[in-house]
Amino acid sequence: MPFYCYILECADGTYYTGWTTDPPRRAHQHNLGRGARYTRARRPVKLVYVEPQADRPSAMRRERAIKVLSRARKRRLIETGVAKGMG
Repeated sequence: MPFYCYILECADGTYYTGWTTDPPRRAHQHNLGRGARYTRARRPVKLVYVEPQADRPSAMRRERAIKVLSRARKRRLIETGVAKGMG
């Protein structure tokens, strides 16, 4: 089963990071209000970044690593696939 780390851009311009096995389905769930509490109040959301991971633990670790990035680093990751200082 594939695993992915993803970033959503919320209607207010903020970013939400999570992990899933199906990014488009998960983004749809967020837009229906069945995602995280954070995104419920910030709909609609748009899937702006997807990164495949080897397994669930890797996806969860990557989610935590992205969540602690600054907004500027998240933006760079979305635009280039590389967050400065992370590889």
